[in-house]
Amino acid sequence: MIKRISFFFLIIAGIFIQNSSLTAKDKYFIADKRWSESSYVFDIESVPKITVVVKTENWNKILLNFDENSRNEKKVPCDFVFEKNGVVEKIETAGIRVRGNLSRRRPEGKKGELHNAEKPDYRLVHFRIDFNEYHKANFHTLTSLNLKWFKDDSMFVREIYCYDLFHRFGVFTAPRSSYCRLYLKFDEEDSSVYYGLYEMVEPVDKQFVKTRFNANKNSDNGDLWKCSWGANLRSLNGIGIEDPDGKNNRVNYDLKTNKEDFDRAKNNLAEFMRNLNKLKGWSFAVWIEKNFDVDLFLKAQAVNVAVGMWDDYWANNGNNYYLYFDEKNKGYFIPYDYDNTLGTSLIVKNSGLQDPFKWGAVKAPLIDKILSVKKYRDKYNGYLKELIKKENDYFDADKSAARIQKWQTMIEPYVKNDLGIADVIEDKPAKWGNCAFYRLLSGNDSGLYPEANYFKTRIKTIKEASSAPRRSFGTGK
Repeated sequence: MIKRISFFFLIIAGIFIQNSSLTAKDKYFIADKRWSESSYVFDIESVPKITVVVKTENWNKILLNFDENSRNEKKVPCDFVFEKNGVVEKIETAGIRVRGNLSRRRPEGKKGELHNAEKPDYRLVHFRIDFNEYHKANFHTLTSLNLKWFKDDSMFVREIYCYDLFHRFGVFTAPRSSYCRLYLKFDEEDSSVYYGLYEMVEPVDKQFVKTRFNANKNSDNGDLWKCSWGANLRSLNGIGIEDPDGKNNRVNYDLKTNKEDFDRAKNNLAEFMRNLNKLKGWSFAVWIEKNFDVDLFLKAQAVNVAVGMWDDYWANNGNNYYLYFDEKNKGYFIPYDYDNTLGTSLIVKNSGLQDPFKWGAVKAPLIDKILSVKKYRDKYNGYLKELIKKENDYFDADKSAARIQKWQTMIEPYVKNDLGIADVIEDKPAKWGNCAFYRLLSGNDSGLYPEANYFKTRIKTIKEASSAPRRSFGTGK
């Protein structure tokens, strides 16, 4: 059950809460109560405190479950305590597990070891909280919440910035995110451990769909697909339902809703892919306009290439996105996982200098064929220009820097953690990236060593590309 303290104060706070992610362009769900209620959680202007209280025996189950199968999604009971502006709320008996893809790891000690209360060897990990795992519950209408540490982002802003930019630009299907301070407390121990500054991210799930599509009278009972590496929409292979224990082969297109009606959902997705690849010219333009939110997709791709998201549908063989098809089978693109951006890149040689019309080096029919239609290509070009226009508060270098500095001033007191890991703000991209010279708050627009500003470089590149005669587009090198 959820317990609230200072309930009257909470109501008042909920009325006057300001959330920079909510703009007039979020027209699809601006009136939905789920959006306004959950905006109390995703408040980019505050750093609430989250305490996860767990019994030692349940924490040990997390460790042993990881040893048995690192991909497992088994949850254990915990209490979730959320404190913001003097208001404390508690959800008793929520579920918790570790999460992540390549970033997933054991949260304490070596294989086979249990919790060591005297000398704990904690590791920063991503967590998922499910509020209704053991009983019907929600937290400000959220049924779950992802907690991410700022892995490979010593600026503590990259994904926060990107999701905020998506919403500023009207991409209503982007997840929301904000900061929090995460504490772990064992039920049997007096003190808690400060895991540090974390990012709260809105999970893409059934509730996510309801929040966005219910208010616009669109169907919120459609098919939601999680699309991972290989989901390039060229082949019908890899359509399935992933085993929640992670023991089966991973699928490219993982059905997240309506699992009991898988055959119908699979056939609808397959039909979409066949038409996408088969139709050409005028027939394709008419079909895609009716069956896919092209405008939303073009906005999302404009933001995507501006922030330098290389681990995506376009550049990395169909990775890190969701597709949602409502009950009329109209499709919507959902961008996802934007921590390796803003100068942190790998597959794309230099994300600051890469042509925004030739972002990927592999065939990606959804973007390639849409950009083959002149009116869509012109619209995409217009969105790129709109993003970088100085008077707009979108991707402008000075305004982006001011936004980042404001957030860093707010979070700086909370960056140091008890683990002594990843707790220093530093203006550098990830060490494993291919352009270590990019900075967010300093540097020039050269896109070259020794120090280049990512925003200035990207704006210069987009400005040149968007004003040049366009004879080819789509895939590039």
